Amino acid sequence: MTPASNPAAICLNGLTILPGERVLTRLVISRLPSGTVIDIPVHVFRSTVPGPTVLLMAGMHGDEVNGIEIIRRLIRRDLLHPLRGTIIAIPILNIYGFLNFSRDVPDGKDVNRSFPGNPRGSLASRVAHRFMREIMPLIDYGIDFHTGGAARSNMPQIRCLLHEDPETDAIAAAFAAPFTLHSALRAGSLRETAMQLGKRIIVYETGESLRLDESGIDLAIAGTFRVLHYLGMVADASRPEHPAIVCLRHTWLRAKFAGLFRSHVRNGDYIEKGQIYGSVADPYGEHAVRLEAPVAGYIIGLNHMPVVNQGDALVHVGRLDAAPSRIDLAPPYEEKPMKPLEHEPEDHDDDEPEAP
Repeated sequence: MTPASNPAAICLNGLTILPGERVLTRLVISRLPSGTVIDIPVHVFRSTVPGPTVLLMAGMHGDEVNGIEIIRRLIRRDLLHPLRGTIIAIPILNIYGFLNFSRDVPDGKDVNRSFPGNPRGSLASRVAHRFMREIMPLIDYGIDFHTGGAARSNMPQIRCLLHEDPETDAIAAAFAAPFTLHSALRAGSLRETAMQLGKRIIVYETGESLRLDESGIDLAIAGTFRVLHYLGMVADASRPEHPAIVCLRHTWLRAKFAGLFRSHVRNGDYIEKGQIYGSVADPYGEHAVRLEAPVAGYIIGLNHMPVVNQGDALVHVGRLDAAPSRIDLAPPYEEKPMKPLEHEPEDHDDDEPEAP
């Protein structure tokens, strides 16, 4: 991909931003019913040397605080000084969700299913449209920071469309998160819309909503610098401690029965096909069932909610195989039959997995 030229001046939100400048501007989106203005702070860091423009963005979902903290630290520590090109940093895109500890905007819609947006559409669509009008035309590459939803915690991972675009593969490899997942494009998502316009955006996930994941934050900052180093925008970047594990397939294992869920695995563990990865028990002490893994792979996401309903996602398995298996072809929520426990074991501290 040939990066967009670094013009002598770029226009953003009505401002003219020259090479070498550092600017904070605010995109006004709307007002709350109280009359309070809702705007999106956008930081722009420009080099005097032409080069690519990279977007660092978080807070697409307002309760996903890890990405917000990643960009906050990069700004607060004054780390964004590109040797060439431009960095655009948006700590929070969905201000509404952030104010309400919510994934979505007040109308219940997901901004990341609303691209390219509509200036006369829903609130989520208007946020997406403003982004498309002001930010998307300027960028060449992007890292979109996310966090696991609800009580589900994600291992640090990059999600992108693998083996279909060399530039996407290259920036994912440069980031070198512990796991890299092949993730299909979803209709209305930022990634899909960007790809249609020839822009490359990868997604970084870590931790769970409304909780900071310090290890995942540190890995993200290091990975971001590796991407910037690959693009020639910073002089140095640390090497990853371990090579990324690439998963071309990944599967959520779901609860066949409702009850109290206990996990026997931790994030990052490798499980074999047929291994017992947890149990679901009724709350009255009458019966329990073991959960048997229908596929082998690494645990890359884990549900920490002890009370589960039928069909709830329990563990996310990143797989190393490339061929479909029975679990891919099965009806929704179908699992390999689970074996009842003859006796529900008593609770002991040493039976509990260590905290992820």
